[in-house]
Amino acid sequence: MNKLLKYSTAVEKVKVYYRLEDFNPLDKAVVTTGTFDGVHKGHQTIINRLKEIAVKEKGEVVVITFEPHPRIVIYNDSSIRLINSLPEKIDLLEKAGVDHLLVIPFTKEFSRTTSIDFIRNILVGKIGTKKLVIGYNHYFGRNREGSFSHLKEYGPIYGFDVEEIPAQEIDNVDISSTKIRDAIEKGEVRLANSYLGHDFTILGKVVEGNKRGRAIGFPTANIAVDASYKIIPSLGVYAVRVSIDNKFYNGMLNIGKRPTVSDTDTISIEANVFDFVGDLYGKEIKVSFHSRIRDERKFDSIDKLKEQLQKDKNNCKKILA
Repeated sequence: MNKLLKYSTAVEKVKVYYRLEDFNPLDKAVVTTGTFDGVHKGHQTIINRLKEIAVKEKGEVVVITFEPHPRIVIYNDSSIRLINSLPEKIDLLEKAGVDHLLVIPFTKEFSRTTSIDFIRNILVGKIGTKKLVIGYNHYFGRNREGSFSHLKEYGPIYGFDVEEIPAQEIDNVDISSTKIRDAIEKGEVRLANSYLGHDFTILGKVVEGNKRGRAIGFPTANIAVDASYKIIPSLGVYAVRVSIDNKFYNGMLNIGKRPTVSDTDTISIEANVFDFVGDLYGKEIKVSFHSRIRDERKFDSIDKLKEQLQKDKNNCKKILA
């Protein structure tokens, strides 16, 4: 779990703790807990409620989350794909206005924690919870034995109140991380963004490529995504916005195998950043997806590819204007 300590983020307001021992109990902690993959509109509703209560009670907002995702540990599920890497999640929770973020290392041993031990030792003993807000149908503890009714029963005993937020909906469609992941996998990033309440992003480091884009007049930043579990949209061309050193640029991005210039099954993520001048190698950049432009396809010649890329660029500029 020491890998958690290597992550660097640009957070300024939220205090992030990677070990339970580092957290000192608060006088008036207003708390929620969950995986918060995507920090979508449903999650934001819970956090906004926490903030309302914190203002009223002069308390502090605390979010408890877990790394890695519990399914990876409990079911040894290496196939899971998540909307956010940990640095992305931290950034979103900071923007949402969280005061404290406790990232609990999720291990086999921790998965055996009973719901009553979680309440007594963590929520009360370690955090100092006075108000707990949870989402609809939330379960916790060993074998998911803890529930809203469970919390309601033990809250008065341990001195905290519990509130449940009902299921959130957009146009009668339940918001869920599963539905958002499905939209992203299909390349339906506009739909995913409508559920998220913000643009889907990829955070990665620019690595050296074969420079074929530069040779045809469309230099690209080849992006290596650090988190192996990070979900990647389907193959195709996308209109994107790129954050480099806290400055934003419009651009277009291709996810695919570059069939016109390459004979490989390796999938690359390459962004052509409009109006950027400089060296990107080694830089960490953030790409925000706006919309999908077209499928990736093979062209009869490099000239045909260049012609299409210019059309794509013009199209993206119009969309992002």
